[in-house]
Amino acid sequence: MTARGTPHRGLKRRLADGERLRGVLLRLPSETLVEMAGVAGLDFVVVDCEHGPADLTLLQHHLTAAAAQGLDVLVRVGSAEPALALRCLDLGAAGLIHPHVDGPEDARRAVAASHYPPLGERGFATYSRAGRFGAVSAAEHVAASRETLVVAMVETRRACDVADAIAGTEGVDAVLVGPADLAADCGFPEPGVVDALASRAHDAARANGRAVMAIVPGLDAAVAAERAGARLVVYNLAHVLLDTLRSLTAPGTAEATGDPV
Repeated sequence: MTARGTPHRGLKRRLADGERLRGVLLRLPSETLVEMAGVAGLDFVVVDCEHGPADLTLLQHHLTAAAAQGLDVLVRVGSAEPALALRCLDLGAAGLIHPHVDGPEDARRAVAASHYPPLGERGFATYSRAGRFGAVSAAEHVAASRETLVVAMVETRRACDVADAIAGTEGVDAVLVGPADLAADCGFPEPGVVDALASRAHDAARANGRAVMAIVPGLDAAVAAERAGARLVVYNLAHVLLDTLRSLTAPGTAEATGDPV
């Protein structure tokens, strides 16, 4: 979103400065969870408009809640959805995650949907929320839009085979391997097969100076991903919450420990 006053150090700038960033993937519509992520000190939230509800009014509420906490929001759009990408960016998303990028052609389309000309083909408007409803100049708005983070999702064996060309596409900032779709594409093989393909894609990302993003189920996996070179770690919040709820039903958890709150 176009800033006012003190420049906001967005995700793209922070990555360029060498930071490692952690966020949460949110599929359940809840501004409260967004606020809690900010209060907890996370760096960003991913709102899922591919597998989650692609409701733009709800998305605006999430973006407003995030802004109040100084939290950046990435949005995962659907495959080849430039119209949705445009609306998400106009609402103030800090960047987009594009799924099913199977080759450099898909990568170029993802970049085109994410940026204004000459790098992309995004329709121009300053009267959106991202342009502070017309309160900034066109030049300021364009400058702010250059901080849009573009993440390419690699989710097939073919995409892993050409990961170097995907990561080398101008305008791609990070690469995220989608392990579930990759496993499905490979016929749900032994875990080592998917891990090897993911490592190939990660190596290609780093070789091209792109950040590696990883989705993880919990803290131990986050630490392991960072040790392996991930710069953007995303907790699968549905997994974290479900595990937490399951732990409350484990033997012994029903024992009284004091007065109920």
